[in-house]
Amino acid sequence: MKFGKYIVLLLLLLFVGTSIYVATLDKKYKVERTKIIAAPIEVVFDQLIDFKKWPAWSPWIEQEPSATLTYGTKSIGEGASYRWDGEKIGAGNMETIGVHEPDSITQKITFTAPFESSSAVFWKLKSVEGGTEVTWSMQGEMNFMMKGFMAFSGGIDKQVGPDYERGLIKLDSVSTAALKVFTVDVNGVKMHGGGYYMYSSASTNMKQLGDKIQELISKVEAFIDQNSISQAGMPFTLYHKMDQDNNAIILSCAVPIVEGVTPPVSSGLLLGELKPFKAVKVTLKGDYTNLQAAWSAGYAYIADNQLDADLTKPVLEMYVNDPEDFPNPADWITELYVPIK
Repeated sequence: MKFGKYIVLLLLLLFVGTSIYVATLDKKYKVERTKIIAAPIEVVFDQLIDFKKWPAWSPWIEQEPSATLTYGTKSIGEGASYRWDGEKIGAGNMETIGVHEPDSITQKITFTAPFESSSAVFWKLKSVEGGTEVTWSMQGEMNFMMKGFMAFSGGIDKQVGPDYERGLIKLDSVSTAALKVFTVDVNGVKMHGGGYYMYSSASTNMKQLGDKIQELISKVEAFIDQNSISQAGMPFTLYHKMDQDNNAIILSCAVPIVEGVTPPVSSGLLLGELKPFKAVKVTLKGDYTNLQAAWSAGYAYIADNQLDADLTKPVLEMYVNDPEDFPNPADWITELYVPIK
């Protein structure tokens, strides 16, 4: 009997000692991880601000894809929220309470199972060389039960930190994948309206093509701006010759203008006029690196529909929106016109 009493007393002392130890632990905590993601800040922000995009990179949903997700009346921006309920990841909800686009997001996370707690979550984004520096942090205060659990499981940083690291790795993959999305639509036979344009011509090769187009368009746009000439549309490129065997390209980069204004010889620019012409139109939405796929789709349409390309006219590549206004290349729009007889 005495031995049993000693065991009870020992367990009591152990319980009291453990309770005292847990009570003395700091109840405040902070978990933080940082990673540079190879995508523009706006693209990364877009993945974070919409809760419906979280399952694609969430380290917890990865652990339990079958968990039930319920979204609030808003899933994007301030006031957005969502709930989760799973056997492995427990239950809780997240709410966005502050947004400073595209630099920071403040959220509140509340766990209801397996234990109750709430924390503040912070996202800080900064444009850096190579992409976006993303800092993901969580901070709050632990109650006695939570302190006890964490004290004997290695601490909250050890428990949550690896999930944050995994989440940032997946966020990197999702963000970079978003840059590569593209679609090609063959719009069929259309009439191009033509019109006046100011242009500059050059010869180049495939490797230097993108830089040469940017250089020539910038030259024309600068002249138009400096001379207050009314622009009538978005810039385009006319391909006069493309010799793949000899890696030689002759092209003109142009900007449509309202009236036929002849530039001075010293400008190095010329005035041109496109007469209305019939063409197969193709629309690319995505990075310019996918232009070859769009051109191939256009010529395939011509062959499949037994049309005749008009080789006496240059093909036209129009840049419908300005990349400076659309950080994600997946949003760039280019219209291609292959003249037909």
